Amino acid sequence: ETVTSSFASFIHGVRPEHLSKTVRRRSKRMILDSIGVGLVGSTTHVFDIALQYCRELYSSVAVSSVYGKPGVKLSPTLAAFTNGVATHSMDFDDTWHPATHPSGAVLPALLAASQMLPPSTKPNGMDFLLAFNVGLEVQGRLMHFSTEAHDIPKR
Repeated sequence: ETVTSSFASFIHGVRPEHLSKTVRRRSKRMILDSIGVGLVGSTTHVFDIALQYCRELYSSVAVSSVYGKPGVKLSPTLAAFTNGVATHSMDFDDTWHPATHPSGAVLPALLAASQMLPPSTKPNGMDFLLAFNVGLEVQGRLMHFSTEAHDIPKR
């Protein structure tokens, strides 16, 4: 089995009932923390640079929100990037060793992607938590098998 097929099998097999009460509670806290850090980060100079850059890129699908900027919409890809910059700009986002900030990458992408879906297919709260946790798990597994990540010292 290849790494890709292993990931695909894992992702396809995960169900909401696989999330324990503790995982659901911690996930909600991580999401709230990440949004809060992202909102604070949306006041930084580096965020302003990223947002200006993304606004200059053409996109016909501007449907996804930008942290701290009511009414501003970008394409899902650019919104995920910009909100990821906001989340990590002050380096207060969560950490998982080896060397990753999981929520800052997963949550902005998940929020942006969910905003582009038609109303009839938008995820409910449990689906969102499941997708968030799958994203964290995939990122963690990728980092676990990265030899370069293990060379980064723990802080």
